[in-house]
Amino acid sequence: MTDPTPTPADLAADLVDLLDVEEIDTDLYRGRRSRGGVGRVFGGQVIAQALQAAQRSTDPSGKIAHSLHAYFMRAGAEDHPIIYRVVRDFEGKSFATRRVIAMQRGAPILNMAASFQLPEDGFAHQDAMPDVPPPEELRSEAELRAADSAGVDEKFRRALLRPRPIELRPVFPRRWASPVPTDPVQHSWFRIVAPIGDDPAVHRAILAYASDMSLLGTCMLPHGVNWTSPGFQSASLDHAVWLHEPFRADEWLLYTTDSPWAGHGRGMNRGKIFSADGRLIASVAQEGLIRLREPRG
Repeated sequence: MTDPTPTPADLAADLVDLLDVEEIDTDLYRGRRSRGGVGRVFGGQVIAQALQAAQRSTDPSGKIAHSLHAYFMRAGAEDHPIIYRVVRDFEGKSFATRRVIAMQRGAPILNMAASFQLPEDGFAHQDAMPDVPPPEELRSEAELRAADSAGVDEKFRRALLRPRPIELRPVFPRRWASPVPTDPVQHSWFRIVAPIGDDPAVHRAILAYASDMSLLGTCMLPHGVNWTSPGFQSASLDHAVWLHEPFRADEWLLYTTDSPWAGHGRGMNRGKIFSADGRLIASVAQEGLIRLREPRG
């Protein structure tokens, strides 16, 4: 008997639960395993759980996370939980800084620094939101993947088609079975698939999780490859997020990404995230490993 297809509410609740770390001692937290997960842990999960651990150490102060900078050192495994140790490096009147070390089986897999600030007013300006079709006029990534999955290797098809808690609606659909070189620019609307309540810290964690989706793929576009291409190897090396404005992750957000450079086995990616009303709510940057090796015979 096969498991029933999860509802959007199930998927959203599972993601919120996944990113809610468990306090096991002062400044020490445990991150859950992804239900049914196999293989390598998704980098966005580690970033979001680390952010949640850092936020737990600052909630009473009233300071809000405004930036995080993370380095991936080892691939995490879905077979084990992840332990997060928070170090309180600085606590000022306006700002606070936290350092988070993510550990699995005694080895660090990620280091992250996060900065928090008491809300205040000041000078303001922002980039304009790109002029793209609204999400209501676009097909979902799930529909597009289903239509283009026939030519994808069987070992990737299950991962390609599994139900996801984040809905994506790309402006320029990607070709999964037979990618072709295109400009290194993407625009994708995204949101969690069901309402998740009003806790801003949870919405920030969801955005941190989603910010790792489709970003690394931007630097692959000019080269006509993706993670299903034979012999292709990719991994996030570092990841930075700046949170500018309040938002809801269960409302449509536009993720605009570009890649200004790739070389030496690495690709650089930048992202801007806008609310549907045009506010620039976050900026993202990431460098990743991108290698094409001869497939083993």
